[in-house]
Amino acid sequence: MHNESNPVAYADSNTGMPEKIKKQNQLLEVMKRLNKNKLAMAGMIIFILFVVVAILAPILTQYNYAAMDVLSKNQSPSAEHWCGTDDLGRDIFARLLYGARYSLALGVSAVVIGLIVGIILGCIAGFFGGILEEIIMRLCDIMQSIPSILLAIIISAALGNGLFNTIIALSIGRIPFTCRMVRAQFLSQRKLEYVEAAQATNSSKAALMFKQILPNAISPIIVATTMGIGGTITMAAGLSYIGLGVQSPSPEWGAMLSAAKGVMRYYPYQLLFPGLCIAIFVLALNLFGDGLRDALDPKLRN
Repeated sequence: MHNESNPVAYADSNTGMPEKIKKQNQLLEVMKRLNKNKLAMAGMIIFILFVVVAILAPILTQYNYAAMDVLSKNQSPSAEHWCGTDDLGRDIFARLLYGARYSLALGVSAVVIGLIVGIILGCIAGFFGGILEEIIMRLCDIMQSIPSILLAIIISAALGNGLFNTIIALSIGRIPFTCRMVRAQFLSQRKLEYVEAAQATNSSKAALMFKQILPNAISPIIVATTMGIGGTITMAAGLSYIGLGVQSPSPEWGAMLSAAKGVMRYYPYQLLFPGLCIAIFVLALNLFGDGLRDALDPKLRN
């Protein structure tokens, strides 16, 4: 008459809410630990400010980033042009604001694409093992034997300039790192009791990989993603600087550096402002990533 006749149903009916509350408590604990790290919070605030500035760029400036005015070219910073103008008379401040869109799109898109492909390959290698694991890991070895910046240069040169081609070139270099990280997490998780319990309930392999193991291995992936965006933006700027990647008239920060390198002796501010944007943005992401790693590290919990 009672749940004694069906103990499995009784257990299932009572595990949902405690598990949900447990996850909420863990999230609150992480947020509290992160909030205590002032540098991490400063990095997060700066990152959010950059995102807001990129979204509100048309409101924050009266100038068109592509509008040329030869009568106003190479003007120093002033009340009219806060960051001066370039050699074509374009307002540098407006180009920096719109350039945040390009740099964010490059960094986030490349990391997300590399993350998705790397997670899928890492899940397959770590869960199934055998010949699949050997093939995937040897491919990763081949790709990682080439320095990431050199690999990006080769792919970008083959595909050509442009935003989409640059995203593809940058994302491919992220795949081996993500794949190895996910595989390592799966190897440490797949023999634990909760996985064996899920297997006993005849869960599908896809459910085991993506609903059971992957959520428990997500912490290092989140940290690597956060810090990877900054590194990818730096690499994108490097590609643009050497004539690959996104090129002028697009206001990408690396392209602005490339355009200013010929006049840096006479008009150093044209190189200074985009360089500062890249440095501050990457520093903010690294600070936030370091703080997030410390907050998610179970060894640091009291």
